[in-house]
Amino acid sequence: MPSAPARNLYLDHLRVLLTVLVILHHAVIVYGGSGGWYWKQDPETPSRLLLLFNAVNQSYFMGFFFLLAGYFTPRSFDRKGAGPYLADRFFRLGLPLAAYFFILSPLTIALAHSGRGRQFWPDWGQRYLERDFEPGPLWFAEALLILALAYVAWRAGRKAPAADLTQLPSNRTLLLAALATGAASFLVRLAVPVGVNVAWLQLGYFPAYVVLFATGCLVARHQLLENVTFAQARPWAITTAVMFVLLPVMLVTRGGQGTFSGGWSVNAAFYAFWDPLMAWGIILTLLWFFRTRLAGGNRLTAALARQAFGAFIVHPPVLVGLSVLLRNSTLPQFQKLLLVGPAACIGAFALSGLLLLVPGFKKVL
Repeated sequence: MPSAPARNLYLDHLRVLLTVLVILHHAVIVYGGSGGWYWKQDPETPSRLLLLFNAVNQSYFMGFFFLLAGYFTPRSFDRKGAGPYLADRFFRLGLPLAAYFFILSPLTIALAHSGRGRQFWPDWGQRYLERDFEPGPLWFAEALLILALAYVAWRAGRKAPAADLTQLPSNRTLLLAALATGAASFLVRLAVPVGVNVAWLQLGYFPAYVVLFATGCLVARHQLLENVTFAQARPWAITTAVMFVLLPVMLVTRGGQGTFSGGWSVNAAFYAFWDPLMAWGIILTLLWFFRTRLAGGNRLTAALARQAFGAFIVHPPVLVGLSVLLRNSTLPQFQKLLLVGPAACIGAFALSGLLLLVPGFKKVL
């Protein structure tokens, strides 16, 4: 999750919003949403409303992170050169990935197991004996390292930078990109359905991630993300609204007629094409809205932007700890979500702020 230049305050604000959405996305899974997570209050009682929230969220929020990562890649590479650029990526992304893998992952798993009756401290030690490690949400850092290596290799094979875009893609180009992304997702999901990890990566979502990262790289030099207008976003916002209505219709009418996660089925094809058609409108609308309405900053927004990456890293143990603490409460599931979700956001950002006070952590976070 690369830092944005100070002049792009609205992009910093977007990063804060997306980080909050990541935390809320996982909180929703705890209380009935779709997806995998360390600990769930009641895995047998899914909620269609929360499933819809997670499906909409999943369609764009991580892809948006990849778009922003790509947007800052060419300028960083040009400024530093291939070697220093890769060294910086492995320092800024590799160290958090390793820290999560070997420290926060077993901690979070032990917290989750304590909610199922195991003793926390012995179980935490058992994670090391069993080598029970995984990157959790830091799969994002793993993916960015792979893309950084790919970008360096691509640049090394060219005598000059690519012919970058000088204007935003037309609606026709965006539509073709969405259809191509949907087709690629459908094909990938035939072999690797949504929910199946390969080296901790859900490859079923990666066609959109790669397209958005590449787009970020192509529009970076002319700073085209800062040129999105309402007129350009409007047709895609309408498309998003149509997709938003279609998903619950499909869930109600075809929910029992095959999986949406992958395979040769109408449901799987619908979901593969639904993802980018949903995402493009949300991304363009947010870029326009934040640039025109939320471009200013203050001390609070500056602090939150500075803490966003750290909050992204530490939120799993914070969220799991809070949800486990509240597990025996008689409150309804939705009320627990309304308490735990915001509390996890506040706790993760606060903990990130404390970590930034530790000498040396600012260089990584």
